[in-house]
Amino acid sequence: MHKEKFQVILRGRLEDLNRRLRLLDADLGRRKDSDDEDRAVELENNEVLEGFGRAGEQEMRAINAALERLQNGTFGLCVKCGEPISEARLVAVPFAATCQSCLRDEA
Repeated sequence: MHKEKFQVILRGRLEDLNRRLRLLDADLGRRKDSDDEDRAVELENNEVLEGFGRAGEQEMRAINAALERLQNGTFGLCVKCGEPISEARLVAVPFAATCQSCLRDEA
């Protein structure tokens, strides 16, 4: 497994998420319209943006945890069973903390 490759991928994704979350925060901080109907639509849009923000923050936490695992030498090992996580799974989800078997057990 090429841990350096995953570190580059994870850090790149973290930078991208940080940039996107800053844009979301800036957009949410602006009041755009004072018309009641338009304001109602704006509030609905803000709820969607807040949902994106929460999902982004959750992904950032998972990425930071993966970077910690890289640092302490446990990256690529399932946090539940300790078995290796397949490289195919890590390519698909570089911050994956569990192997496919443990993921199925959670469902």
